[in-house]
Amino acid sequence: MSLTPRVVVVHRRTEYDELLATHGTRGQAAFFLGTRGRDIAELEERHRLTQRALEAATAAVPVDWRRGSVERADVSRFLFSPDDVVVVVGQDGLVANVAKYLDGQPVIGIDPEPGRNAGVLVTHAAADLGDLLRATDRVTERTMVAAELDDGQRLLALNEVFVGHPSHQTARYELHAAGGASEAQASSGLIVASGTGATGWCRSIWRERGSSLALPAPSDPRLVWFVREAWPSPATGVTLTEGELVGDELALTVQSDRLVAFGDGIEADALTLTWGQTVRLRRAERALRLVV
Repeated sequence: MSLTPRVVVVHRRTEYDELLATHGTRGQAAFFLGTRGRDIAELEERHRLTQRALEAATAAVPVDWRRGSVERADVSRFLFSPDDVVVVVGQDGLVANVAKYLDGQPVIGIDPEPGRNAGVLVTHAAADLGDLLRATDRVTERTMVAAELDDGQRLLALNEVFVGHPSHQTARYELHAAGGASEAQASSGLIVASGTGATGWCRSIWRERGSSLALPAPSDPRLVWFVREAWPSPATGVTLTEGELVGDELALTVQSDRLVAFGDGIEADALTLTWGQTVRLRRAERALRLVV
């Protein structure tokens, strides 16, 4: 007998929850915020909206379906099943956080605070979840980025992968681009971004640089990459500082004591690269399947 689908609700602690965990009581938390010119009522209201969305999402799950729940801090240890339907209640970044731990499961993004979040990935209201759970074949696939070290370690990201020094100091490496071009560089690192990431950090770099490179759309298989603050010297160049990846890869061979590669701003989940190691960056075989 086949099992009914399981709905896994992913959420994170609110700022109000975190304040109570730090200060112990509402009164102490209110006093702390007051010394900084903030009112705890704002955080209580946002907490209330998030709790209301979580309650509505839970109530929308059919009574004969299985249920699961996981907090953001535990996502890396949670075992997702192939037939799960993943419901993310929170900000857009929470979808990016969970995407790299999935393998084809449909994701429904619920926005608990319409008008406050950008709503790029959390595009639905909790009230619509009942209908959405019955339309999980209506998805759009969003391209992801993969980083792979020469020792087999791998990392996936929905927005972008950053490679550089962990404290953003000067990173030294040799860059190998498509077509056989290579260059020794000293920079504050580089990013390889998808079309989803092209609305965030990548776009900021692109705008500041005044780049003429066309940024990809979220479902575009094309990736783009940018080197940050490349430094010219007798031993390092600045000619390979941006480009696109279309079915090919970008490789970086470390010439520093220690560099890191991490995805979507999650520095705690980083790969460590040492002298002589090579990391290859390309389009991931997996994609985020986002219910629309």
